[in-house]
Amino acid sequence: MRRSAGRSGVTPKVVALGGGHGLSASLSALRRITQDLTAVVTVADDGGSSGRLREEMGVLPPGDLRKALAALCGDDEWGRTWSQVVQHRFVSEGELHGHAVGNLLIVALWEQLGDPVAALEWVGRLLGAHGRVLPMSAVPLELTATVRGHDPAEPDEVTTVHGQATVALTPGEVQEVQLVPHDPPAVPEAVQSVLDADWVVLGPGSWFSSVMPHLLVPDLVSALMETRARKVLALNLAPQPGETEGFSPQRHLEVLARHAPKLTIDVVLADEAAVLDRDSLIQAAERLSGTVELARVAAPDGPRHDPELLAAAFDRIFRMHGRIGPWR
Repeated sequence: MRRSAGRSGVTPKVVALGGGHGLSASLSALRRITQDLTAVVTVADDGGSSGRLREEMGVLPPGDLRKALAALCGDDEWGRTWSQVVQHRFVSEGELHGHAVGNLLIVALWEQLGDPVAALEWVGRLLGAHGRVLPMSAVPLELTATVRGHDPAEPDEVTTVHGQATVALTPGEVQEVQLVPHDPPAVPEAVQSVLDADWVVLGPGSWFSSVMPHLLVPDLVSALMETRARKVLALNLAPQPGETEGFSPQRHLEVLARHAPKLTIDVVLADEAAVLDRDSLIQAAERLSGTVELARVAAPDGPRHDPELLAAAFDRIFRMHGRIGPWR
């Protein structure tokens, strides 16, 4: 796919916020259309290999950072090989079982360098990543959620559940999420990347456990409101079992507005087949000061974003809604 560019021939500066498979989908698409791409990744994961390393070593959970780096690998032999290597999980009867190679590599560099940002830059160079990966905070975070009906026997009772892995699969209706510690510090490079961006992409991904956490970091939210960048909200293809079961596309926007009431969005991108009530989605987007772009972005073989189709949708949005004149 041809890369998007302004009249100066310079590609736009794009920052993508999120975590997990949703952020990987965005990055796999965006690296096809811009040469200036930064991922800002949530650091609240407490499950699997990341959770074990976090508990044992006291480090940031590396898993979502690893997935973002793998998604930025190129489509050549080098990129494909390294993407597979860092994503490889050991299968054994011992302590290595379930650990991802990339997680161990990232943690080793953190120990060697003592700087999480510099270590991720080294991993990115090794992989030949087409972009930069930054943690949203330099301290490990815990995600908590207030959930109505967590116990099916008490459908109206509101309880608090702890941990990203638990929140992602919780029964009941998630009302709100919070971070511990409250008001965590943002990584300065992440804040600056948002301030310097031409476009900021939020989503798709697990809405409460991967997307909303970015809106709970005060310095990041301030940067999102201060930046001159245009903001795109990419919606999921379908509700997720557990945290967003039964959610309509417009309900996702209502959740965002509840967690960051002063934040505005310029464009809401949704798969055309996933939207049953276009008028309600348009109204919800307008309450965020945004417009709706419907496009075919789902892969034909399952409920996942097709990187080429998603890239084409982002490229069209950047061209149609970008500022007049060359990119800064």
